[in-house]
Amino acid sequence: MAMFGKNAKPFFEDKNRAFWLLQSAGWAGYFVLRSLGGLANAMGLLFIVPTALSTATGYSLTLLMAAIFRRLIHRAPLLTWGGSIVILILASGAFSTIEVWSHATFYRPGAMPSGVEFLGAILLDFAVLAAWAGLYYGINFYLLLEEQADQLIRLEHQASSAQLAMLRYQLNPHFLFNTLNSISTLVLLKQTDRANAMLSRLSSFLRYTLVNEPSGQVTLAQEVETLKLYLEIEKMRFEDRLKPRFEVDPAVAAARLPSLLLQPLVENAIKYAVTPQEEGAEIVVEARLAGERVQITVSDSGPGLNEGVQRSTSSTGVGLANIRERLAQAYGGDQRFEIQSNRGGGFGVIIEIPFQTEEAREPA
Repeated sequence: MAMFGKNAKPFFEDKNRAFWLLQSAGWAGYFVLRSLGGLANAMGLLFIVPTALSTATGYSLTLLMAAIFRRLIHRAPLLTWGGSIVILILASGAFSTIEVWSHATFYRPGAMPSGVEFLGAILLDFAVLAAWAGLYYGINFYLLLEEQADQLIRLEHQASSAQLAMLRYQLNPHFLFNTLNSISTLVLLKQTDRANAMLSRLSSFLRYTLVNEPSGQVTLAQEVETLKLYLEIEKMRFEDRLKPRFEVDPAVAAARLPSLLLQPLVENAIKYAVTPQEEGAEIVVEARLAGERVQITVSDSGPGLNEGVQRSTSSTGVGLANIRERLAQAYGGDQRFEIQSNRGGGFGVIIEIPFQTEEAREPA
């Protein structure tokens, strides 16, 4: 049924309106079918009158049943089903009594039934009301399940957003400490122009991190511009020892990825490649299209993993595990994270993610 498919939500968005539409349509259909059945069996046009009375009775009884079921549906299963069956039997008895009376009044006025004879139509009426009750509970249980599923999705999204926020907010403290320390040093040395320039760039970088949602995504072009801003700040500390290079294929410039995903990789390269070497190191950020995926490489010309150097960055709270976790949060298993290290020196990380643009992310 369409009402239970993808289009169910809009129809049942206003539950009260949906109930009255279904209630009215259902009993209108009952009236038409019963009337046509009577006319087909040569009952005459007079048959429409008791049929209308029976329809009004059923309509009214099911309104009372709905009011009671609305309270029973949230109770314990034994009370819900036991109470519903009792109500159903009583309503069927009342329905049969009025229906038998109305037919006798119009067709056999001289032979009015008595006693259990008023229950002559109880089986048919019980079947009609049982079908109504089944439909009522079926729809309402479906809506309850949908509501619980939506709530679970919201909670999972909130938990995921909170975890992504926690992961991304780990990215900046070490960098921020070093930058503020450098600004303080420049002020003490009375190099106010350089201090102001570094402070201005730091302000722009922090503004970017605050504007973008932790769980949001940016284009690769935006991510690269942010990396360049970050490296400009670091270059004021390391000068010619820091040698950044970007090789980004224009075909992937619009690709989406989690914001500030690459920054900790560059920060690690500065810490483990530039800082320990007197001549500094080159840091290369490459991005290209590989089929229907985007392949990003961040590499350096540092010592790699030799001499006991490990890139866990546990001292700063920012590590490769952090990047793995953010990728898993954003893409699940549809991503690749690979470390490359040469004995002769050099360290690199390869990230491969689906090629998604703003247009591709919009639902059809």
